[in-house]
Amino acid sequence: MQHAEKPEPRLAVAVADGVATLTLDNPSKRNAMTTAMWRALPEALVPLAADPAVRSLVLTGAGGTFCAGADISSLRGPGEDPQALSVRAEEALASFPKPTLAVVRGYCVGGGCQLAAACDLRFAAEDARFGITPAKLGLVYPASSTRRLARLVGPSAAKYLLFSGELIDSARALRTGLVDEVLPAGQLGTRAAEFTRILGTRSLLTQCAAKEFTAGHTDRDAFWAAAAAGSGDPAEGVGAFLDRRAPRFTWAPGPDGS
Repeated sequence: MQHAEKPEPRLAVAVADGVATLTLDNPSKRNAMTTAMWRALPEALVPLAADPAVRSLVLTGAGGTFCAGADISSLRGPGEDPQALSVRAEEALASFPKPTLAVVRGYCVGGGCQLAAACDLRFAAEDARFGITPAKLGLVYPASSTRRLARLVGPSAAKYLLFSGELIDSARALRTGLVDEVLPAGQLGTRAAEFTRILGTRSLLTQCAAKEFTAGHTDRDAFWAAAAAGSGDPAEGVGAFLDRRAPRFTWAPGPDGS
C-alpha cells in the first residue's frame, strides 16, 4: 500500500479582487515556520508590494490554525541563524506599504504571534489561542519583536506573555489590544472579506501615509504632502461626497512602494 507523500511546507500566494492572501502552509506541524518559509516570506512580499492590483494583504494559516511558531527542528540545523531570518521576515511584513490583516484561527504562538503582531490589524476566531514562548526554550526574544509587542499591548501585557509563555484566549487578546476583532469561527472569513472590500473602496493614499505616520516615521512628511497635492484623491473624495456617490480613488504607490 502506497502512502501519499506529505506536502512540502510552503507559503501559498493568491490575489483576487485587490486582496493578496499569503497562507502559511505546513499543516502537519500546525503551520510552523521552517527555515525555508522564513526565508521565502520577504521574497514573496516584493512583487505584491509593487503590484498595482493589490490593495491589501491578508496573512493566514492553512486549515484550522494560524501558526504554531518556528519549526523547532530547524533551530538545530546548520546555516543561517533562524532568529535573524524570523526578524527579517517580520520586518518585511511590517514595512509592507499597504494595509495588512492577520486572520487568526486556532494557535498563534511564538513566531506565528511575531508575524501577526507585524501586521497592521488582527482579526481572530473565538477559539484562537495566543502565546509567545521563548522562556520555555531559554531563548531571548528578538529586541525588535519585543519592542513591537510592547507598543501593541503595553509593557505589562508584553511581560506577562514573555515571562510566562502562557497561552491566552481571544477574549484576553482583545482586551490587551493584541487583536482588533474577535468573531465566531464560522464568521471570520466573511468578516475579513468584508473588511478588505471596505479597504479597497478607501483612499490608498490615506492608508499608506497613515501606516507610515503611526509607525513613527518622521522623515516623510514632505513626501506625503506632495503626494496628496499631486494626486486627485482629495478632490475626488470631496466631489464624491458632495455628489452623494462612491468615490473612485486612483492614487497608487510606485513600483518601489513609494
